[in-house]
Amino acid sequence: MIIDVHTHVFPPDVHARRDDYIRKDRTFAEIYSNPDAKIACGEELLESMERAEVDVSVALGFAWRDADDCRRHNDYLLETAAKSEGRILAFCNVNASLSAEALEEVERCARGGARGLGELRPQSHDYTLEGEPAELLAAVARQHQLLLLFHVTEPVGRDYAGKDGLPMAEFFRFAQAHPDLRIIGAHLAGGLPLLASKKEIGPVVKALSYDTAAVPFAYGSAVYEQVIATAGDDGILFGSDFPLITQHRQMKAIREGGLTAAQQDAVLGENARRLLCL
Repeated sequence: MIIDVHTHVFPPDVHARRDDYIRKDRTFAEIYSNPDAKIACGEELLESMERAEVDVSVALGFAWRDADDCRRHNDYLLETAAKSEGRILAFCNVNASLSAEALEEVERCARGGARGLGELRPQSHDYTLEGEPAELLAAVARQHQLLLLFHVTEPVGRDYAGKDGLPMAEFFRFAQAHPDLRIIGAHLAGGLPLLASKKEIGPVVKALSYDTAAVPFAYGSAVYEQVIATAGDDGILFGSDFPLITQHRQMKAIREGGLTAAQQDAVLGENARRLLCL
């Protein structure tokens, strides 16, 4: 089974009114002001999955500042997942700083079939993972058995649209404080698993999961072997960041990354299958 845990699809209204959303939302503008930045719909994701022979994809929500925009996007994700007959799983998004409203929206999404919350960008919603909103996230994830997928920023390296976000150290401290939660750090959590050999953080790092979304843009081909050498092979998850990178291209990078056949199977699907309880 091939499982992509990091893809993006947007409702038709966002496609039709892209410029309006660029004007009203700073995070969307940062990532999608460039006309070459692709926006996909659910049908295009399914077509990509057919071409790349991907069995299941996780479609992630977006950190809209406006709660109504978040809600409409969540509705689209839930509808897309329901129509896909299990091929697409929805991870919805909420602004955790809006405590009561966020709690209600998470409960609604959980009832609608959401399997997690993501791609969470606390900075886009003006909160950190070291206060009450973070504890709300932890509580609702625990209550509804939801995974949490965070955009995590690598501390060094080149700048790119959408890089700014959750600092690696803040992500680590949240994970350390909530060892019972299922947490995914997007984009290899900014390189955090490469630090797993450090004694004081190794146990926490090895208990987390990390997706490979957009990894070819930030790392060399040897990074998969390096992560496995430090953090093991049971926490790495195939994530493409579709449509930014095609699913086929990211799969090819993993298959050509020096891993054994068993390690490839784990990264491309088995690890995610266990984490998602499929």
